[in-house]
Amino acid sequence: MAIEDYNSKQKPTWCPGCGNYAIWMSIKAALDELGIPPHKVLIVYGIGCSGNMFNNINVYGWHALHGRALPVAIGAKLANKDLTVIAVAGDGDGLGEGMGHFIHALRGNVDITYLIHENKVFGLTAGQSAPTSMKGFVSKSTPEGVIEDPTNAVSLALTAGGEFVARGYAGKPEQLKNLIKQGIQHKGFSFVDILQPCIAFNKVNTYQYYNDRVYDLQAENHQAEDFDKAFIKAEEWGAKIPTGLFYQAEGGTREDNLIKESDEKDNLTFEHKVEKRNLERIIKNYSTN
Repeated sequence: MAIEDYNSKQKPTWCPGCGNYAIWMSIKAALDELGIPPHKVLIVYGIGCSGNMFNNINVYGWHALHGRALPVAIGAKLANKDLTVIAVAGDGDGLGEGMGHFIHALRGNVDITYLIHENKVFGLTAGQSAPTSMKGFVSKSTPEGVIEDPTNAVSLALTAGGEFVARGYAGKPEQLKNLIKQGIQHKGFSFVDILQPCIAFNKVNTYQYYNDRVYDLQAENHQAEDFDKAFIKAEEWGAKIPTGLFYQAEGGTREDNLIKESDEKDNLTFEHKVEKRNLERIIKNYSTN
């Protein structure tokens, strides 16, 4: 395997300097270092600038509806447990329309990896505020400033029962690559929040803003098995912003629970045979003249 094996024939069209480039490279590098061949990977995308990555990685891809990347990714993993399944969404997509799916995906703990691009703005639709926009943020949709507190995806994931919760930064691609690798290797639902500057529409949360604030939890010997300390760190945002692995635990995945239930009841099978259907008969029965 080589990282070039994950390149498609299409070149990215993001703004020069966009944080999406680093995320794109980090995903490919993580897959390459794990030795997962392209035909064993499915990436499900939401709508937005992050979803345009669909064109730029040579793996199986699915462009879901706005906010609906997770149901598709979970369904694919339950249907084919041998696939490495990754879901990619923006913060407007994943924490706006997709908020309910996010909570229940954390509860269900299906073995997929979820990457949210947190640029704190709707980029593709030209600069409206997002659920993660900071209080007071002035945008096209909030000309007098955002009045709500921002959604904290990391603390939310912990509260909802997440067993792998991390945060990366597009300006630290080596750390980000390693977090994505760890997420893929973790057995269960893995969440990586990614601070991703939008150079076009967010003039507050810039590369300089993050470079002055971010620090690596693991460099400070943070113990990722300690939930209470993880939550305290998740609430830290200001002069210092933590990145890295906040929390990791090993619980039963949804797939494990389905197999266990199958064994106990002796009348269910996780890998069931799909009945072949006569498509011509179905089309004839349900078509109208």
